[in-house]
Order: sequence, then structure tokens, then C-alpha cells
Amino acid sequence: MSRSPSLPERPRLELDPDMTPSERLGALQDHFEQLVQVNRELEDQLDSARERREALTEEVDGLERENETLKASSLYVATAEEILDDGVVVKQHGNNQEVLTELPNTLREGLEAGDRVAINDSFSIQSQLESETDARAQAMEVDESPTVTYDDIGGLEEQINEVREAVEEPLINAEQFDTVGIEPPSGVLLHGPPGTGKTMLARAVANETDATFIKMAGSELVRKFIGEGSRLVRDLFELASEREPAIIFIDEIDAVAAKRTESKTSGDAEVQRTMMQLLSEMDGFEDRGEIRIIAATNRFDMLDRAILRPGRFDRLIEVPEPDVEGRKRILEIHTEDMSLADEVDFEHLAEVTDGFSGAELASLATEAGMFAIRDGRTDVRTEDFEDALEKVEAGDDSAGQPVAFY
Repeated sequence: MSRSPSLPERPRLELDPDMTPSERLGALQDHFEQLVQVNRELEDQLDSARERREALTEEVDGLERENETLKASSLYVATAEEILDDGVVVKQHGNNQEVLTELPNTLREGLEAGDRVAINDSFSIQSQLESETDARAQAMEVDESPTVTYDDIGGLEEQINEVREAVEEPLINAEQFDTVGIEPPSGVLLHGPPGTGKTMLARAVANETDATFIKMAGSELVRKFIGEGSRLVRDLFELASEREPAIIFIDEIDAVAAKRTESKTSGDAEVQRTMMQLLSEMDGFEDRGEIRIIAATNRFDMLDRAILRPGRFDRLIEVPEPDVEGRKRILEIHTEDMSLADEVDFEHLAEVTDGFSGAELASLATEAGMFAIRDGRTDVRTEDFEDALEKVEAGDDSAGQPVAFY
């Protein structure tokens, strides 16, 4: 424990009777200056004492609160299963024990079946809790709009139009659908080989609309314990309802919506249970005019027929590998900010990259720039693309021999 600082010594004044008036005045001035200095030191010590008192007061208050918390008994989380005239049936989380207990008059008006409550050791309801939302579902919301636009996607003009008709138009121009008398498509499934731009399409939708964009991967829905995946799906769609207009994007949906089998393992049963919850939530989209769902997969053959039926995914949009014109446009997009030599011919580049996906073409442009940097140049030449093509194809086991440009 720190000791209090000692008080400064009080200055004393002794005047010689034989002093002249000027000497007496000088002695008094010196004494006054000493008194002022002592006063400053005392004020500083007083301020320090006040600060220490405030700090000790806060510490004491914290200790008192902690002491009261330690004395109080812990409460348990339960769910109100059924509201009766003479009480309420609650189920405690963890052991699933159901108990009939009294319902406080203060909660009789607002409590409904399914609400979470806090109970004590005697199963008496102490308070009503907020509705539970999985923190992982909250984290999936995209606050900032992605920077990808439709202009950044090459060779997919038809697919872009279909996605805009199914996702953007119902959110922007819902009155037109009411006038025509049709329900807008409730869901869009993008399928095709890897790297063809399915995820970029979804990012462009998020950029072009003012809707809340919620992104998740299908594998994130596959949980270890029974009921966790279903709860995450339910919380995800509840979050979309709270933030509508909203767009839900499920990438790699085949991880949770694969064809059902006769397997009896607990893991497969949990995946199927999660898919059932997903199907149930998607069926409710007809009554949710400002929520749209986009899913993507590169294993269309693995999907269960139940998720492909109309009403869940009304539009199945194939995103194929780009053709010659598409490859040319993709190369132009990914080399837009690059310093290219005049000899670089995009038409020839598009012809010799037959079978390349958009992601592979982006990698090709990046590798060409890296070869130029390696040679100490600031411009990218045809020979750089030749070397990059050899490197990209060497990394693909399915590719044949490198293609020469000329």
C-alpha cells in the first residue's frame, strides 16, 4: 500500500528589528514567494488525493458488485413450450427437462410459446430473454458493397440479364410484376465449371442493389451437433426478414443439398435434417416479396431433385466456360490497368486459350505481368503471355502440351 506524501515544511519569517524598511520589504517578498510555492505543492497533493479517492471508490464499487454477483445464484436458460391458464411449461436447455411452473403476472401479457426465459433453481421464471440469433448468421451480413460490377464480368451477357431479371427487377420494380400479375422468381441457381464467374455474378448483384447482401458457404451449414445446422438456417432467414430487402447467396450449395441416400449414419442424417430446414425456409419465399436467394454450385449433378423444383429455384442458369469473344473480353478486363506492348493481340490470345475459364484467364494475365517484372520491364509483351501460358498449363494436369503463339 503506497504511503501518503509528506507535507511540505511551513516557511517561517523572522524579522530583525534593526532591518531597514527596504530590507524588511525584501524579506517579506521572499516569504510571500515561499508561501505561494508551498500552496502550489499542497494543491497538487490535494488533486492527487482526490484522483486516488475516485480510483479507490470505483474499485470498491466494482468489488461490491462482484461480491453481490458471487452471492447471487445463477439462472438457467429455458424455453416456454406451452402457455396454460394456470402456468407455463418450460424446457430447460441442456437437459431438455420439462417443468410446469407459475407465470409471473408481469410476463403474462408479453410471453408467447417459443420465447426464451431465465429460470432459477426452483424453475421459477425470473425474466424474459431476447430472441436468440446465431452470431455466425449475424457475421454473414455484408455491410460494405463489393467493388465488382457487371462491367467486370466478360462473356456472360445472357446470364447477367437473367440474374438481373430474377433478382434486381423484383426489388427495384416490384409494381411491374403486380401489374402483369405474376410472382417474381423466388430463387436463382448458378451452375457450371469452377472459375466461370458464378461468385462474381453474386458480388455484382450486391454492388448494384441497395439490398442487404448475406453470403455464406454451404459447408458452413454442416454442423457437428444435432439441430445446430437447422438452427443456423432458421436464423439466417430470420436475419434476412429483419433486414429486407435482402439477398441471400449460398455458395457451394451441393455441400448441404446433395441427393439423399439410405445412409443411417448420424452425420448424413444431420446434413439431411439441415437440408429439410433449408427447403422449408425456401418454400416461404412466395410471401416474402423483398427477399431473394442466389445459390451456386459446380456439381449440379449432385443436387437433390427437391431443391430444384419450381418454387425454390425458379431459374437454373448455366454459367459455361467462355467462348472466343468471352475470353477476349475477359482478357481485356483483366489487362485494363496493365501496360501492354502494341504487339499484344487479344484475338489470338483468345483463340489459343480454348477451354480456359475466367479465373484461369485472370491468372494468365497476372503471370504475364510477373514475367515482365522479372525481366525488369514495365510493359507486358507477347513473349510474357507465352511464358505465362506454359506456366498455367503446366499447373493443370488435364492440359496438353503448351501452345505456341506464332
